[in-house]
Amino acid sequence: MTISSEALEMAAKVEAFVREKIFAYEQDPRRDHHGAPTDELVMEMRELAREAGVLTPHIRPDGSHYNQRETAVILIKSGLTPLGMLACNTQAPDEGNMYLIGHVGSPDLKERFLKQLVEGRARSAFLMTEPAELNGAGADPSMMLTTCRKDGNHWVVNGKKCFITGAEGAKVGIVMAKSEDPDSKGGACMFLVDLPDPAIQITGVPNTIDSSMPGSHAEITIDNLRVPADQMLGDAGEGFKYAQIRLSPARLSHCMRWLGGCMRAQEIALDYANRRMAFGKHLIDHEGVGFMLAENMIDLKQCELMIDWCAGVLDTGSLGTVESSMTKVAVSEALMRVADKCVQVMGGMGVTDKTIVETMFREIRAFRIYDGPTEVHKWSLAKKLRRDWKAAQ
Repeated sequence: MTISSEALEMAAKVEAFVREKIFAYEQDPRRDHHGAPTDELVMEMRELAREAGVLTPHIRPDGSHYNQRETAVILIKSGLTPLGMLACNTQAPDEGNMYLIGHVGSPDLKERFLKQLVEGRARSAFLMTEPAELNGAGADPSMMLTTCRKDGNHWVVNGKKCFITGAEGAKVGIVMAKSEDPDSKGGACMFLVDLPDPAIQITGVPNTIDSSMPGSHAEITIDNLRVPADQMLGDAGEGFKYAQIRLSPARLSHCMRWLGGCMRAQEIALDYANRRMAFGKHLIDHEGVGFMLAENMIDLKQCELMIDWCAGVLDTGSLGTVESSMTKVAVSEALMRVADKCVQVMGGMGVTDKTIVETMFREIRAFRIYDGPTEVHKWSLAKKLRRDWKAAQ
């Protein structure tokens, strides 16, 4: 299956917009305590994206999505700077939440919740992860402690959440909880809610190594949240299944965006190495430096091909659980090597905030953990190998 000229043209428009309009914002001082762009800055950039026709570029005006291979060429370009994905409205968790609501939500829920996200007028949060000190759900969602029970035509939700990206300032929330109702006991449920809500309290916003996501990664207490039954996303007890619908494409779109960011870091490091003199010649002419940049070139191409392969699998209709795990591991680890080498090539300049190279190093380090740490994906793949071996005997 080929990538349509329409998608390629959109990718080119996104790249031109990000390079010509958004790179200039990288030193803009409008940042929160965590170093993330303020909503004022984000909305200013989105107005520019709206004018340029590149707002939410992975979703067509009629609401249909480009396929995954086409989405990849678009999201990679939006990720050339961490600000690009925010300007174009392709960032996490909103891109994944839009995908989930679009695939599972009722027409009424799409109109009420999805529309404002697609239009780039609101941010969202996915409330799943729970505190480790409570032994709650993290990489293993089956450890869910947050509960929901039916009460008339409402559901009542109670629990604690943590690392909820973008919760501070979000207008739309997807809350995940374990059902106590006899008809769906033990199964997970997802609810769409308006934020803020007095029953959903942000109790802390920790500083983390990454800083590209507005709202940071909040700690939350949910105290007797009452949600109308018609705001359940899909059916009661099916939440884990819906999570899988979201997770494989969301893992892959993380790979797409951060690949774009590391491509840009490589551009910056390459430019530096071709201009900076040391020991009588340009840095790139020193074999150690040239080899690092060459290795980056190889890693970046392998990431691009891995993403395209996995996207092609998802485009067949497969959940792509195995393929997305393989891709997430391969790409996150390769991009870590790329980001690290870019810092190293640039020396002292590489650890300053004068370019996005230092930012990308921190962002990729966090990427190796979220959406499943490398080790969890390898463990899952090893279990598949074991199953396949047993089946072959």
